[in-house]
Amino acid sequence: MLAGIAAELRGALGILAKRDVQIPARHLSGKAGAAGTGGAGHAVERPAALGDDCAAIPDGDGYLLLAAEGIWPAFLEGDPRFAGYSAVMVNISDIYAMGGRPIAVVDVVWGTSAGALEPVWEGMVAASRAYGVPIVGGHTSARSPYNALAVAIAGRARRLITSFAARPGDVLIAAIDLRGTMHAEHPFWNASTGVDPARLRGDLEILPALAEAGLCDAGKDISMGGVAGTLLMLLETSGAGAVLDLEAVPRPRGMRDLCGLSLARWLLAFPSYGFLLSVRPEAAGEVLAAFARRGIASAAVGAVDGSRRLTLQAGGERQTLWDLAAEPLTGFAAEGAR
Repeated sequence: MLAGIAAELRGALGILAKRDVQIPARHLSGKAGAAGTGGAGHAVERPAALGDDCAAIPDGDGYLLLAAEGIWPAFLEGDPRFAGYSAVMVNISDIYAMGGRPIAVVDVVWGTSAGALEPVWEGMVAASRAYGVPIVGGHTSARSPYNALAVAIAGRARRLITSFAARPGDVLIAAIDLRGTMHAEHPFWNASTGVDPARLRGDLEILPALAEAGLCDAGKDISMGGVAGTLLMLLETSGAGAVLDLEAVPRPRGMRDLCGLSLARWLLAFPSYGFLLSVRPEAAGEVLAAFARRGIASAAVGAVDGSRRLTLQAGGERQTLWDLAAEPLTGFAAEGAR
């Protein structure tokens, strides 16, 4: 069974698509620490590392966070309102994943007609209101030969949760809001639309609170690569490996009866509220308790090691999913791990 799951995960589009990131990684290699120039010739300090959920730019006593997400064309065509909602939601998740709080978003929307843009805008505005993050500008065109959508976001953080700080010996904690439903066509677990906005915002506030309390400095939000793909990216940028216990990953009750949802499909799903954290063992109990207080399912799902391999574990079996030393995924890696 485990070999079959591993094969399905290795061939999944949500994970293979991460390899496209090797293109910017190749072009930006060695440039992450270079100084840029801003207006009036002032030097601008660049981020120390590339490959995180957001660019983290040192700014005063904290960090300015910048991120952007494009929406998969088939998703935009099939469910334009939820695609618009998700475009805002996933950017907000990126900011909180790094221990930050969002400031505002901007959009780039292309449509074949005004009618094609209406549901997209309805979705974006609904998410903006639900999460309390304003849309402050962007670009809209209803004269395009195709429909396309991307959203960018700015935020601030006092202390960071980054993809570069997972260490051997850390406990891996997955936190997923299981109070939702699976999208009928796409691998999206929707635990956001129709939810009390105060609850949505309070649930996300856990992340900066953990960072500021010094309880967590490493992790990512669970993206379109699901738990498996997100963990691979975290391990690659940290120059580490891990064992992932598939049976410990929080999942919906009666999962196999839920829209035909299999374990592999769940491991690849985007959960709308989902975070994978690498936590020092002495802090793991407090981190789990923080999610429990908000009614969010969380569990210790594995441990970080120095192998640079992601090993799956279930039913007494073990199977290597990916050897990052032999085969990079995104191409962004910690210094000395390339």
